[in-house]
Amino acid sequence: MSSTQTQNISSSSSSLSSSSVWLFSYIKLRFFSRIRRFLQSKTARKRCTESKTGTNQQQLEETEEEEEIIKIMEKQSEVDDDCVVLQKSVKRLHFGSWEEKEMAAMEIQRLAKQDVKIKKLMAELGVIHMLVSMMATGVVGRRRTAVKALIELANGTYTNKALMVEAGILSKLPKNVETLDESTRHEFAELLLSLSTLMNTQFPVSSSEILPFLVGILESAGSSVETKQLCIGTLYNLSAVLDNAGPLVSNGVVQTLLKLSSIKEVHSEKSLATLGNLVVTLMGKKAMEDSPLVPGSLIEILTWEDNPKCQELSAYILMILAHQSSAQREKMAKSGIVHVILEVALLGSPLAQKRALKLLQWFKDERQVRIGPHSGPQTGRIAKGSPVNPREAQEGKKMMKNLVKQSLNKNMEMITRRANTCDDSSKLKALVISTSSKSLPY
Repeated sequence: MSSTQTQNISSSSSSLSSSSVWLFSYIKLRFFSRIRRFLQSKTARKRCTESKTGTNQQQLEETEEEEEIIKIMEKQSEVDDDCVVLQKSVKRLHFGSWEEKEMAAMEIQRLAKQDVKIKKLMAELGVIHMLVSMMATGVVGRRRTAVKALIELANGTYTNKALMVEAGILSKLPKNVETLDESTRHEFAELLLSLSTLMNTQFPVSSSEILPFLVGILESAGSSVETKQLCIGTLYNLSAVLDNAGPLVSNGVVQTLLKLSSIKEVHSEKSLATLGNLVVTLMGKKAMEDSPLVPGSLIEILTWEDNPKCQELSAYILMILAHQSSAQREKMAKSGIVHVILEVALLGSPLAQKRALKLLQWFKDERQVRIGPHSGPQTGRIAKGSPVNPREAQEGKKMMKNLVKQSLNKNMEMITRRANTCDDSSKLKALVISTSSKSLPY
């Protein structure tokens, strides 16, 4: 053994011993603090008992106090046992065989669930770097054990997440998703979702290392809905940073999310929210304009009456695409968007109605409306008096009557529901007036 290795081992051992001393001191301090609080509460209860109760009450209180002391002592004994287990686990993780490392990782996972301070202590003992190295091994069981421990260590502490990224965890992700079973995919996706919250702290996270892995899971037929939802959540966190728009688009995220957004079971709301973050960027908007799924898939989502949030997000994306783009408005018109947004304007949520009305302004054929630069794209004048098929006109009137009728029925249901919970007749009258005034946009 070289002198350098000897020095490293001796320094690691001294670090472990000093940290163990600190851990024992910390546990003892917690124990005596509990005893002190318990004695203070005991004195207060005793004074109260002497003034209000008799001897039997005092004996009962003393018995309860003794039982509480026993519970505290038992709990302290468990803490001491965990301290010994932690010390042994850290030592095995650093210097043990692979089998011992796996057992140590399991114990670290169990202990990490108990206290955030213990998680931070483990990080100071060099546990994270060792677990990241274990994760990079090709042995399936060993890798899963390391990932589970890392998930627990990352939960609730940004410091540990940052240490994992600094240890190169993103560069050690599996290159081929198809070689992973579903459980392993799910655990990796859960870990990456936790690490992606670092975006909120401006900590540098290389999205280019994560994206191929996430897209591979999303496009794989063997991935479960739950696993895909975790991956979409990670993409949403990444899309919140504008600098990540380029890598997201270049890795095909837009096309992948457009496919998934049409599937309600795969968390369409989060997919659409991610697309909403990307459409405001030049690269993201260009990718959506060039996609064969646009605007068809987004118009289909507008028909989801049972999911108003998705309707709102889809309408928002369509507004951004249609703004000052006659080519996109023409594509939307050919795809039958007008009658869909008309229905949303009458039956959708307040926000969806507002966005649908804005789109309707841009598709009017009957009259020319002057729209300021802030309101949307300018349109050319349309010749009036063009011949209209009487049958089509009759069908249009019938459709409008049905939509108006549905809108009125929906408003009446809302009025009735609110009236049942309102006792003041004046409030009911105001509610009827305000609600009925919103039934029609024009």
